[in-house]
Amino acid sequence: MKKLLTLAVVVVALLAAACSKYKYETVEGDPMNTRIYTLPNGLKVYMSVNKETPRIQTYIAVRVGGKNDPAETTGLAHYFEHLMFKGTPNFGTSDYAAEKPLLDQIEQLFEVYRQTEDEAERAAIYHRIDSISYEASKIAIPNEYDKLMAAIGANGTNAYTSQDMTVYEEDIPSNEVDNWAKIQADRFRNPVIRGFHTELETIYEEKNMSLTKDNRKVWEALDAALFPHHPYGTQTVLGTQEHLKNPSITNVKNYHKTYYVPNNMAICLSGDLNPDEVIATIDKYFGDMQPNENLPKLEIKPEEPISEPIVREVYGLEAANVQMGWRLPGTSSDPNDVAQIASAILNNGQAGLIDLDLNQQQKVLSAYGGYAGQPDYSTFIVGGSPKAGQSLEEVRDLLLGEVTKLRSGDFDEELIKASINNFKLYRMKELESNGSRADLYVQSFIAGTDWADEVAQLDRMSKITKQDVIDWANKYLGPESYAIVFKREGEDRNVQKIAAPKITPIVTNRDKQSDFLTEIQNSEVKPIEPVFVDYQNDMSQFDVREGIHVLYKKNDLNDIFTLNYIFDTGFENDPALELAFDYLSYLGTEAMSAEQIASQMYDIACSFSMRAGSNTCTISISGLSENMPRAMEIVEGLINGAVADEAILENLKQDLIKSRADAKLSQAKNFSALQTYLIYGEEFIRRTTLTNEQLQALGSEELIARVRDLLNKQHEVLYYGPMTRDEVRKSLADHHKAAALLTPLEKHYPKKQLTEQNSVILAQYDANQLYYFQYSNRGEAFDVTNDPGITLYNEYFGGSMNSICFQEMREARGLAYTASAWLASPSFADDSYSYISFIATQNDKMQTAVEAFDEIINQMPESPAAFQIAKDAILTRLRTDRTTGINVLNSYLALRRLGLTEDRDRQIFEKVQSMTLDDVKATQQKWVKDRPYTYGILGDIKNLDLNFLKTLGPITTVSQEEIFGY
Repeated sequence: MKKLLTLAVVVVALLAAACSKYKYETVEGDPMNTRIYTLPNGLKVYMSVNKETPRIQTYIAVRVGGKNDPAETTGLAHYFEHLMFKGTPNFGTSDYAAEKPLLDQIEQLFEVYRQTEDEAERAAIYHRIDSISYEASKIAIPNEYDKLMAAIGANGTNAYTSQDMTVYEEDIPSNEVDNWAKIQADRFRNPVIRGFHTELETIYEEKNMSLTKDNRKVWEALDAALFPHHPYGTQTVLGTQEHLKNPSITNVKNYHKTYYVPNNMAICLSGDLNPDEVIATIDKYFGDMQPNENLPKLEIKPEEPISEPIVREVYGLEAANVQMGWRLPGTSSDPNDVAQIASAILNNGQAGLIDLDLNQQQKVLSAYGGYAGQPDYSTFIVGGSPKAGQSLEEVRDLLLGEVTKLRSGDFDEELIKASINNFKLYRMKELESNGSRADLYVQSFIAGTDWADEVAQLDRMSKITKQDVIDWANKYLGPESYAIVFKREGEDRNVQKIAAPKITPIVTNRDKQSDFLTEIQNSEVKPIEPVFVDYQNDMSQFDVREGIHVLYKKNDLNDIFTLNYIFDTGFENDPALELAFDYLSYLGTEAMSAEQIASQMYDIACSFSMRAGSNTCTISISGLSENMPRAMEIVEGLINGAVADEAILENLKQDLIKSRADAKLSQAKNFSALQTYLIYGEEFIRRTTLTNEQLQALGSEELIARVRDLLNKQHEVLYYGPMTRDEVRKSLADHHKAAALLTPLEKHYPKKQLTEQNSVILAQYDANQLYYFQYSNRGEAFDVTNDPGITLYNEYFGGSMNSICFQEMREARGLAYTASAWLASPSFADDSYSYISFIATQNDKMQTAVEAFDEIINQMPESPAAFQIAKDAILTRLRTDRTTGINVLNSYLALRRLGLTEDRDRQIFEKVQSMTLDDVKATQQKWVKDRPYTYGILGDIKNLDLNFLKTLGPITTVSQEEIFGY
């Protein structure tokens, strides 16, 4: 790659031996003051200090992903990501010497299994695998990695695999770096493949979930069309169903040996850290890892230029749409600065070509476009969904027309300057979050870019001209050089049903723990004392005038403001509010058109939104603080002076009706609607949802008046930004044009349904995987003194990957990719407690899943060791979790809704310290055991065992009209 900066910009800091023996790179002008170390074995370490909270975001990135899978065992990188949570010879087992021979047998049997075609022979081999796996599970200790992370107070334990990378995530307390590094080094150096066949079932379920997500199929089809000779297009991250049925532990082990080596890894950190101490710790544990001097280089055959559109079609149950892509250079060879500017010109969510010409003008139901960067090849994408009666081909032509404007220069050059300002705003927001900061390092490492080039990107972008964009678009976005995927509604005949194998639930060994875990638990760290929010001092309140109360919190980090007007009314009071807000976003005033409003807001790097909840609605303005007064004038000018347009309203109504029809095709939206039906009931849905007929009857003036009338009502203002209290007071006095006399609003909270007896509610959705929701509400009123016991129960039973629920439903039985159960606390004073459990699983696993939930919920397994892990996890997290920024104001509002004034975490921290397993048992007996339930299932009813479901309670089948309300 051509270096974009001179060597003088990169400073190599050679610290004196008295300070540190480690060399590192820094870059002049880097707002994060990044240090980049390279250990002798090739391990890269990126660090940035951010002391806002006493925690550190950690990512361990490996430069390997789905593109590196062997062609005969696709999905292997993703397999291995899952298996990295299974432990090592030091943890995850009570006796590795005794366990290893059994694991070796399982590995050998899987090699025979994958080569066997006769189904009866395969079944017999799998039975042997299952039997030996059960014996091995008597020695193993499932989820001990997750217990280790809980013991050190980690949050966000997770990992992900993409085409180019596999990344492991932890958010740790700043005093646990040594323990974290010790655990991770052992994990990366010596992973043991155990619990393989139940984890494989989890991967099947993840694959099943993906097969009902048509957008994923569209992306995969587009990649296949654009990259016919590259693994981006020839294989997928999750792998084929055929390969998933024939896994190879041997290949997995070889994969680890090849790629999980220090010269192919980076540790990326941001938070409250001392770089000199942290690099010494990382060297201590990772420094002797052996590099692979013969790392395979992915041989990439250059793709041939596309001379005519490549057309593909995919089918699925979800709504029809179309997506197109053009092939671009990869980020490892080109920073694609112009591509990102062109992306913002085309579609920035406010004032881009697609935003104004297609979405604002209501020419399509929705449209989008933009740049997607990857190391080997990048892609420029546009896509859209059709209005009622509109063909996908018509949507395609409209999208191509907007891309043509990039080639012809039919756009305002001022859009480039505005885009730069908005990129700067976005970068400021990124720097607020340790996760975003550390992820910037991950992306740079995976692409192999110089950090100096990343730091200089905004400067380079500021020099881009309109002609640069035109030249780039003509070079890369040719009128015929694209691939297109038409996503059509219909049955996907490529989906195979994977039958559920007979699995003997493995032993969970909850009360066993390795010496390694004991050592971590007993390690001494410098304690960090908890800091709870003091609402008297961490924020302030004042009245601008009668009826306008302000909650104020100063932003000391940057120049970004957020200003929210909050009104005590929502769609429970007025179901037309959401439509009114949507309508207003398409309108202009006598002084400014809708397009001018959008462009001016984008020019000043500000944005606004209007949204209605069930009992509150919020008008939110945010952006660069210096432009807040102007943004307020624009937004309030629209609210007070919107000019009606009947054609726009009629279009909006038709589009909303089409969106509603599309929602009924989505599994996720059907499940969300079913949950609302179960919790609040049909009457609530009817009361808060406009029918299509009611929607059609609404007129322009009454909708505009609904929004305008809000400024005649008493309301609260939330401000988070760099202004002083007096400056905020003055800005509101000068620019907030509320009525002189404000009338009060009465807030109404939704009432949940009581569960008086068991019942089963079925909703039809044609898929191989069902979504199951178990709900119970006995009407118990809120009492803050319940918090400690309920928090501890949830952590022990259903809170994380080391919880009873996760261990039983996923690890022991292989029933699901995700499963959870918890006792939900009220969110307002008159609300009630409820119990919820959820699982997504194959239709033929339904009975096993329901029975397993019933067993563990009502006969809760008791484990002193698991209890101690749960207790330590809560206390360690509370010592280092901090409520900051606008979250101080939001948490204050949440407490006020419950009639509270003090941080609830203080009581939890104080009480949990003296609690025992008997307290968890008492909570389970009082709150959980033998509750009545409503069992909600979204699935293919003809494939469900109705005779079994009748044993749970009377069955009712609900229609889409009942659960959606239209």
